[in-house]
Amino acid sequence: MRSFHLSNGTIVNFRILSFFLLLSLFVPASAKDTEAIRGVWLTNVDSDVLLSRASIDRAVEHCASIGINTIFAVTWNKAMTTYPSAVVQKVTGRAIDTLYTGRDPLKELIESAHRRGIKVIAWFEFGFSSSYKLNGGTLLQARPHWASMNAEGKLVTKNGFDWMNAFHPEVQDFLLAMVLEVVRNYDIDGVQGDDRLPAMPSEGGYDAYTVARYRNEHAGNKPPVNHKDPAWIQWRADILNAFMKRMYTEVKAIKPDVTVAMAPSVYPWSKEEYLQDWPTWLRNGWVDQVIPQIYRYKLEQYVATLDEIRASQIEKEKMDRFTPGLLLKVGEYHPSQDLLSAMISENRKRGVQGEVYFFYEGLKYYPEFFRNLYTDKAKFPPLSN
Repeated sequence: MRSFHLSNGTIVNFRILSFFLLLSLFVPASAKDTEAIRGVWLTNVDSDVLLSRASIDRAVEHCASIGINTIFAVTWNKAMTTYPSAVVQKVTGRAIDTLYTGRDPLKELIESAHRRGIKVIAWFEFGFSSSYKLNGGTLLQARPHWASMNAEGKLVTKNGFDWMNAFHPEVQDFLLAMVLEVVRNYDIDGVQGDDRLPAMPSEGGYDAYTVARYRNEHAGNKPPVNHKDPAWIQWRADILNAFMKRMYTEVKAIKPDVTVAMAPSVYPWSKEEYLQDWPTWLRNGWVDQVIPQIYRYKLEQYVATLDEIRASQIEKEKMDRFTPGLLLKVGEYHPSQDLLSAMISENRKRGVQGEVYFFYEGLKYYPEFFRNLYTDKAKFPPLSN
């Protein structure tokens, strides 16, 4: 066999070297490093994880053991935070959810997750809503002029949630200040909005501020009474688009390596019902990762929605910014293991290597399944240029 000596005395055999060089060309994609988000949303509703440091550590350990590489941690919910917030305290008088007085669950989670190589994304779940079935709650008691109004002059309420006016500059400043507070003060890997950030029910926009702004831009004409009027939908969606751009820009100005993720409703329903024009966010580079909530109860519905997203809503060159959101638990419902397995299989057939699950407590229904699912360790996708 032919061989030669390196300057350090190492003997290299040509046949062995050629074999390994040739072998490297045929390593299957699954054997290479996988880049994908394999995540789970961690809530403070129907879950006790954040109630103690010990339970946080147990949850993180469980996630690490089954290949979860990202935890989307609730940070803003029920008009309160899971960390001490000077921004929220200034408005409501509460620095943190009273369940966590004297602690900082967000800091504890970040420390625990980072020790296990898991990224933490701060999830501002409540978004522009103000309360749930509380007629606006403490936020609108403190700032009545922040209320969102419908065409009848009543507070906008949808699916039990009461809403602030997402078009009002003060409301936008409040939400953004909270996001930037977390970016500045924590070793966070990312921030995430969902179907409430940036969003607002399309029934809204009839408050005095928004009407005046519309009339100023439309020769004194009032907004259409029909809240589903296409041009009226687009005008309001564009205001939220501008907020999305601003949020992305200001986060990156502080920490360029922080991921900005969004988990909106499925388009075009998201735009028609909540003014979320998220394909525009992705197209213009105002979001690093988009995780549409493809919460479907039948496989054919899931596949149809998945294919529609891939075919017409996300450009091929930006598919690396897409991860589907799967429903694992809501109330007493959780999908059968067969359905869950089939949805993941359909993802893989399309080259989608990751998922984000709603929510953590649902993992317990499938102990063996998740232990055997992610046999390859996936790296969190790098930020796109």
